[in-house]
Amino acid sequence: MLGNPSADCCGAAWTHGSAYLGPEYAGVRLKVDPKSPISFVRPDDVKMTMEEQRENFGLLGKLNRISGIEYPNDKKLRARIKSYELAYEMQSSVPEVMGLDNEPKHVREMYGIDGKETKAFGEKCLAARRLVERGVRFVQIFHGYRGNAGAWDSHRDIKRLHSGLAKEVDQPVAGLIKDLKQRGMLDDTMIVWGTEFGRTPGGQGSKGAKITGRDHHPHGFSAVMAGGGLKKGCVEGATDELGFHAVEGRYYVTDIHATVMS
Repeated sequence: MLGNPSADCCGAAWTHGSAYLGPEYAGVRLKVDPKSPISFVRPDDVKMTMEEQRENFGLLGKLNRISGIEYPNDKKLRARIKSYELAYEMQSSVPEVMGLDNEPKHVREMYGIDGKETKAFGEKCLAARRLVERGVRFVQIFHGYRGNAGAWDSHRDIKRLHSGLAKEVDQPVAGLIKDLKQRGMLDDTMIVWGTEFGRTPGGQGSKGAKITGRDHHPHGFSAVMAGGGLKKGCVEGATDELGFHAVEGRYYVTDIHATVMS
Protein backbone atom coordinates (compact mmCIF):
# COMPACT_ATOMS: atom_id res chain seq x y z
CA MET A 1 0.00 0.00 0.00
CA LEU A 2 1.38 3.39 -1.05
CA GLY A 3 0.28 6.76 0.31
CA ASN A 4 -1.68 7.69 3.42
CA PRO A 5 -5.21 6.31 3.86
CA SER A 6 -8.02 8.28 5.47
CA ALA A 7 -7.80 9.08 9.17
CA ASP A 8 -9.24 7.06 12.07
CA CYS A 9 -12.58 8.81 11.66
CA CYS A 10 -13.12 7.38 8.20
CA GLY A 11 -11.63 3.92 7.82
CA ALA A 12 -7.91 4.27 8.54
CA ALA A 13 -6.20 0.85 8.41
CA TRP A 14 -9.48 -0.82 7.40
CA THR A 15 -9.14 0.83 3.98
CA HIS A 16 -6.16 -1.39 3.19
CA GLY A 17 -7.19 -4.37 5.31
CA SER A 18 -8.11 -7.77 3.92
CA ALA A 19 -11.55 -8.22 5.57
CA TYR A 20 -12.98 -11.67 4.80
CA LEU A 21 -9.81 -12.79 2.98
CA GLY A 22 -8.02 -13.14 6.32
CA PRO A 23 -5.11 -11.32 8.04
CA GLU A 24 -2.34 -12.87 5.96
CA TYR A 25 -3.58 -10.81 3.00
CA ALA A 26 -3.60 -7.48 4.84
CA GLY A 27 -1.75 -4.61 3.17
CA VAL A 28 1.78 -3.52 4.06
CA ARG A 29 2.40 0.23 4.11
CA LEU A 30 5.37 1.33 2.00
CA LYS A 31 7.05 4.70 1.45
CA VAL A 32 8.74 5.80 -1.78
CA ASP A 33 12.05 6.19 0.02
CA PRO A 34 14.91 3.75 -0.69
CA LYS A 35 16.56 4.58 2.67
CA SER A 36 13.47 3.84 4.75
CA PRO A 37 10.76 2.26 2.58
CA ILE A 38 8.97 0.43 5.38
CA SER A 39 8.72 1.06 9.11
CA PHE A 40 10.41 -1.32 11.57
CA VAL A 41 11.91 -3.53 8.86
CA ARG A 42 15.51 -3.05 10.01
CA PRO A 43 16.75 -4.98 13.07
CA ASP A 44 17.50 -2.92 16.20
CA ASP A 45 20.92 -4.56 16.45
CA VAL A 46 22.74 -3.07 13.47
CA LYS A 47 25.70 -5.40 14.13
CA MET A 48 23.64 -8.47 13.23
CA THR A 49 24.65 -9.99 9.90
CA MET A 50 22.21 -11.28 7.31
CA GLU A 51 23.42 -14.82 8.04
CA GLU A 52 22.64 -14.39 11.74
CA GLN A 53 19.22 -13.01 10.90
CA ARG A 54 18.56 -15.96 8.60
CA GLU A 55 19.37 -18.38 11.41
CA ASN A 56 17.18 -16.44 13.86
CA PHE A 57 14.22 -16.46 11.47
CA GLY A 58 14.82 -20.13 10.75
CA LEU A 59 14.58 -21.00 14.44
CA LEU A 60 11.58 -18.70 14.93
CA GLY A 61 9.88 -20.32 11.95
CA LYS A 62 10.38 -23.81 13.41
CA LEU A 63 8.94 -22.74 16.78
CA ASN A 64 5.97 -21.06 15.11
CA ARG A 65 5.24 -24.14 13.03
CA ILE A 66 5.35 -26.34 16.13
CA SER A 67 2.64 -24.09 17.55
CA GLY A 68 0.87 -24.36 14.21
CA ILE A 69 0.55 -28.12 14.65
CA GLU A 70 -1.20 -27.51 17.96
CA TYR A 71 -3.42 -24.76 16.50
CA PRO A 72 -3.87 -25.60 12.78
CA ASN A 73 -6.84 -23.26 12.27
CA ASP A 74 -5.26 -20.15 13.80
CA LYS A 75 -5.26 -17.65 10.90
CA LYS A 76 -3.49 -15.00 12.98
CA LEU A 77 -0.60 -17.37 13.70
CA ARG A 78 -0.22 -18.21 9.99
CA ALA A 79 -0.29 -14.52 9.16
CA ARG A 80 2.39 -13.79 11.75
CA ILE A 81 4.67 -16.54 10.42
CA LYS A 82 4.25 -15.17 6.90
CA SER A 83 4.92 -11.59 8.03
CA TYR A 84 8.27 -12.51 9.62
CA GLU A 85 9.38 -14.30 6.47
CA LEU A 86 8.18 -11.45 4.27
CA ALA A 87 9.94 -8.83 6.43
CA TYR A 88 13.25 -10.62 6.02
CA GLU A 89 12.88 -10.68 2.25
CA MET A 90 11.83 -7.01 2.22
CA GLN A 91 15.03 -5.85 3.88
CA SER A 92 16.95 -6.36 0.67
CA SER A 93 14.29 -6.15 -2.04
CA VAL A 94 12.11 -3.14 -1.12
CA PRO A 95 14.88 -0.47 -1.03
CA GLU A 96 15.85 -1.49 -4.57
CA VAL A 97 12.25 -1.24 -5.78
CA MET A 98 11.92 2.27 -4.34
CA GLY A 99 15.10 3.46 -6.04
CA LEU A 100 13.26 5.52 -8.66
CA ASP A 101 16.45 7.38 -9.61
CA ASN A 102 17.42 4.25 -11.52
CA GLU A 103 14.61 4.90 -14.00
CA PRO A 104 15.45 6.73 -17.27
CA LYS A 105 14.63 10.44 -17.44
CA HIS A 106 11.92 9.98 -20.08
CA VAL A 107 10.09 7.49 -17.85
CA ARG A 108 10.22 9.85 -14.87
CA GLU A 109 8.92 12.66 -17.08
CA MET A 110 6.07 10.45 -18.31
CA TYR A 111 4.85 10.05 -14.72
CA GLY A 112 5.30 13.76 -13.96
CA ILE A 113 7.91 13.18 -11.27
CA ASP A 114 9.74 16.36 -12.21
CA GLY A 115 6.57 18.47 -11.86
CA LYS A 116 5.54 20.27 -8.68
CA GLU A 117 1.90 19.14 -8.65
CA THR A 118 2.47 15.64 -10.00
CA LYS A 119 5.68 14.59 -8.22
CA ALA A 120 4.22 12.90 -5.12
CA PHE A 121 1.54 10.84 -6.86
CA GLY A 122 3.77 10.21 -9.88
CA GLU A 123 6.36 8.59 -7.61
CA LYS A 124 3.72 6.30 -6.14
CA CYS A 125 2.46 5.26 -9.57
CA LEU A 126 5.97 4.52 -10.80
CA ALA A 127 6.73 2.59 -7.61
CA ALA A 128 3.53 0.61 -8.20
CA ARG A 129 4.71 -0.38 -11.68
CA ARG A 130 8.08 -1.47 -10.28
CA LEU A 131 6.35 -3.58 -7.61
CA VAL A 132 4.08 -5.28 -10.14
CA GLU A 133 7.05 -5.82 -12.43
CA ARG A 134 8.71 -7.79 -9.63
CA GLY A 135 5.73 -10.03 -8.96
CA VAL A 136 3.67 -8.14 -6.36
CA ARG A 137 0.09 -9.19 -7.07
CA PHE A 138 -1.87 -6.33 -5.50
CA VAL A 139 -0.86 -2.68 -5.06
CA GLN A 140 -3.13 -0.04 -3.56
CA ILE A 141 -2.40 3.68 -3.97
CA PHE A 142 -4.07 6.43 -1.91
CA HIS A 143 -4.30 10.08 -2.89
CA GLY A 144 -5.57 13.21 -1.16
CA TYR A 145 -4.65 12.67 2.50
CA ARG A 146 -5.31 15.67 4.75
CA GLY A 147 -5.82 14.18 8.21
CA ASN A 148 -9.52 13.37 7.93
CA ALA A 149 -11.73 11.73 5.29
CA GLY A 150 -9.43 13.03 2.56
CA ALA A 151 -9.29 15.86 0.06
CA TRP A 152 -11.71 14.14 -2.31
CA ASP A 153 -14.43 14.31 0.37
CA SER A 154 -16.02 17.17 -1.55
CA HIS A 155 -18.49 18.87 0.77
CA ARG A 156 -17.43 22.36 -0.29
CA ASP A 157 -15.74 24.43 -2.98
CA ILE A 158 -15.74 21.48 -5.35
CA LYS A 159 -14.63 23.27 -8.53
CA ARG A 160 -11.53 24.86 -7.04
CA LEU A 161 -10.48 21.93 -4.88
CA HIS A 162 -11.10 19.17 -7.41
CA SER A 163 -9.37 21.11 -10.18
CA GLY A 164 -6.21 21.05 -8.09
CA LEU A 165 -6.59 17.38 -7.20
CA ALA A 166 -7.15 16.42 -10.83
CA LYS A 167 -3.89 18.14 -11.80
CA GLU A 168 -2.05 16.00 -9.25
CA VAL A 169 -3.30 12.65 -10.54
CA ASP A 170 -4.09 13.07 -14.24
CA GLN A 171 -0.59 12.78 -15.72
CA PRO A 172 0.69 10.09 -13.29
CA VAL A 173 -2.29 7.81 -13.97
CA ALA A 174 -1.99 8.30 -17.73
CA GLY A 175 1.75 7.64 -17.45
CA LEU A 176 1.13 4.42 -15.53
CA ILE A 177 -1.33 3.10 -18.12
CA LYS A 178 0.97 4.05 -21.01
CA ASP A 179 4.01 2.55 -19.31
CA LEU A 180 2.26 -0.74 -18.55
CA LYS A 181 0.98 -0.95 -22.12
CA GLN A 182 4.30 -0.30 -23.81
CA ARG A 183 5.96 -2.91 -21.57
CA GLY A 184 3.33 -5.50 -22.43
CA MET A 185 2.14 -5.61 -18.83
CA LEU A 186 -1.35 -4.16 -19.25
CA ASP A 187 -2.74 -7.41 -20.64
CA ASP A 188 -2.33 -9.14 -17.27
CA THR A 189 -2.41 -6.10 -14.95
CA MET A 190 -5.79 -4.68 -13.94
CA ILE A 191 -6.13 -1.03 -12.94
CA VAL A 192 -9.11 -0.15 -10.74
CA TRP A 193 -9.95 3.48 -9.93
CA GLY A 194 -12.61 3.50 -7.24
CA THR A 195 -13.97 4.93 -4.04
CA GLU A 196 -16.27 3.89 -1.21
CA PHE A 197 -19.29 5.84 -2.47
CA GLY A 198 -20.33 8.58 -4.86
CA ARG A 199 -21.61 12.14 -4.44
CA THR A 200 -25.06 13.65 -4.76
CA PRO A 201 -26.02 15.03 -8.19
CA GLY A 202 -27.24 18.21 -6.48
CA GLY A 203 -25.18 20.84 -4.69
CA GLN A 204 -24.49 20.96 -0.96
CA GLY A 205 -23.68 24.14 0.92
CA SER A 206 -25.01 27.07 2.85
CA LYS A 207 -28.10 28.86 1.56
CA GLY A 208 -27.22 31.30 -1.19
CA ALA A 209 -23.68 29.95 -1.66
CA LYS A 210 -22.37 30.27 -5.20
CA ILE A 211 -19.74 27.57 -4.89
CA THR A 212 -20.71 24.39 -3.08
CA GLY A 213 -19.80 20.76 -2.73
CA ARG A 214 -21.71 17.49 -2.95
CA ASP A 215 -22.73 15.18 -0.14
CA HIS A 216 -22.21 11.43 0.42
CA HIS A 217 -24.24 9.29 -1.96
CA PRO A 218 -24.18 5.46 -2.17
CA HIS A 219 -27.07 5.04 -4.62
CA GLY A 220 -25.31 5.69 -7.91
CA PHE A 221 -21.62 6.12 -8.71
CA SER A 222 -18.93 4.84 -11.02
CA ALA A 223 -15.69 2.88 -10.95
CA VAL A 224 -13.17 2.81 -13.80
CA MET A 225 -11.32 -0.38 -14.70
CA ALA A 226 -8.71 -1.09 -17.38
CA GLY A 227 -6.35 -3.84 -18.51
CA GLY A 228 -6.23 -7.36 -17.13
CA GLY A 229 -8.17 -8.84 -20.03
CA LEU A 230 -11.21 -6.61 -19.52
CA LYS A 231 -13.35 -5.71 -22.51
CA LYS A 232 -12.18 -2.40 -23.95
CA GLY A 233 -14.33 0.71 -24.29
CA CYS A 234 -17.22 -0.84 -22.41
CA VAL A 235 -19.72 1.04 -20.21
CA GLU A 236 -21.86 -1.09 -17.89
CA GLY A 237 -24.99 0.22 -16.21
CA ALA A 238 -26.61 3.65 -16.00
CA THR A 239 -28.25 6.00 -13.52
CA ASP A 240 -31.51 7.87 -13.91
CA GLU A 241 -31.53 11.20 -15.78
CA LEU A 242 -30.48 13.08 -12.63
CA GLY A 243 -27.66 10.71 -11.71
CA PHE A 244 -29.41 9.94 -8.44
CA HIS A 245 -30.08 6.17 -8.54
CA ALA A 246 -28.54 3.34 -10.52
CA VAL A 247 -31.36 1.96 -12.67
CA GLU A 248 -29.68 -0.25 -15.29
CA GLY A 249 -27.15 -3.00 -14.75
CA ARG A 250 -26.74 -2.21 -11.08
CA TYR A 251 -23.58 -3.57 -9.47
CA TYR A 252 -22.36 -3.71 -5.92
CA VAL A 253 -18.96 -3.47 -4.27
CA THR A 254 -18.83 -7.26 -3.98
CA ASP A 255 -19.31 -7.49 -7.77
CA ILE A 256 -16.18 -5.39 -8.23
CA HIS A 257 -14.31 -7.63 -5.77
CA ALA A 258 -15.41 -10.74 -7.68
CA THR A 259 -14.29 -9.22 -11.00
CA VAL A 260 -10.86 -8.23 -9.65
CA MET A 261 -10.21 -11.58 -7.98
CA SER A 262 -11.54 -13.82 -10.75
